[in-house]
Amino acid sequence: MLDCEVKNGWLQFLEFIQSRCTHTEFENWIAPIQMTSGNTDEIVLEVPNIFVQEYLLNNYKDLLREFIPLRSNDKELALTFIIAPPKKTAAPLKPVEERPSVENSGYELKLNPTYRFENFIEGPSNQFVKSAALGVAARPGKTYNPLFIHGGVGLGKTHLLHAIGHTIHEQQKKLKIQAITTEAFINDIVDSLRAKSIDRMKRFYRTLDVLLVDDIQFLQNRLNFEEEFCNTFEILINQNKQIIITSDKPPSQLKLSERMIARMEWGLVAHMDIPDLETRVAIIKHKAENKNLRISNDVAFFIAEHIFHNVRQLEGAINRLCAHARFQGTELSIEAAERILNELIQPSNQKKTSVESILQSVAAVYEVRISDLKGESRQKEIAFARQVAMYLAKEMIEESLMKIASSFGGKTHSTLLHAWKKISTQLHVNEDLGRQIQMIRRNIEK
Repeated sequence: MLDCEVKNGWLQFLEFIQSRCTHTEFENWIAPIQMTSGNTDEIVLEVPNIFVQEYLLNNYKDLLREFIPLRSNDKELALTFIIAPPKKTAAPLKPVEERPSVENSGYELKLNPTYRFENFIEGPSNQFVKSAALGVAARPGKTYNPLFIHGGVGLGKTHLLHAIGHTIHEQQKKLKIQAITTEAFINDIVDSLRAKSIDRMKRFYRTLDVLLVDDIQFLQNRLNFEEEFCNTFEILINQNKQIIITSDKPPSQLKLSERMIARMEWGLVAHMDIPDLETRVAIIKHKAENKNLRISNDVAFFIAEHIFHNVRQLEGAINRLCAHARFQGTELSIEAAERILNELIQPSNQKKTSVESILQSVAAVYEVRISDLKGESRQKEIAFARQVAMYLAKEMIEESLMKIASSFGGKTHSTLLHAWKKISTQLHVNEDLGRQIQMIRRNIEK
């Protein structure tokens, strides 16, 4: 049974936390917690795994004391945690099939059934890109057109591309959608030339409502194919048809014609970066739960700290651990994980960045004292320099937000996040700030 006063206290805590942390943090770590019973003597919270329990206590234990009862004997939180039973794995979804078109009776929309927005783990490195993708999926041809997503291998570009396709197909079934790799587009042209059906092929692509193209970098140094793609691109754009493109590089770094680069820069160019530590932990947690693999908090953080290049590597690590756990039937330790994942773990050859080195460089560029950056001064110049230092610390240091924030004179992680968001927003419109931050980065990395 739930005591009304206790329940209200818990709801007030949730409301307060939601206003102080990012949407991603709340959805990944706080929202899954359920109060199953509670009174003034004891509250029972159901958590999906031990990660969530430890995250709640490590980050919000003191704050919880303001909202929920304490034990009379030791004045500790009157809390008991239970682990929720694992969810049953749903049967795999069949690939979505599109209705046959007039032009090609064999046409079908081929999308990866697992690449959906609800399966995409959001974090600071991909938050902007995901928001843009959601905007395009909600209003194809009317928001960002084209949408150009670029980033390294295995960061989730194809996932977002197919997620857009799924959403549009489910919400607007009459739209004609094609999801294709650049290599497949080239093969289509070659096959059509051989079959003397190039006009039919052109007509098919140029009557699409949505074109999703993966890995446009493979169009480099293929002038004839590039010209055909560019012509198709222009026809679709002029008709307000939606185009989404992914690449491992931004348009300006691709070896394509100026005409093609200019076309791709017409809309929104969005960068997808390597996920930070907390996002990698959330990805590991999500993928492990999907495979009914239980790993401790320490093991999850160990994997996230030592495998950081891309999401695909994290998934490969979970697959290996899952296989070993099934065969051996023992709980995974850090030592076992290190042995099993030895081939995937690579030490970083980068010089470790510290908060002190960031503070020194920021202080030199903005001509303020390090003690002021760590202090409470609200003087405009000092406060702005402090926010820049916090932004760089979050970007360059793989530590928890609380630990980084404490290095700034005991600031809270919400203060750090506020500074990071403010500087991130200003970077989109303030070129001088961008140059200053580049200068600070160079000084730090010397």
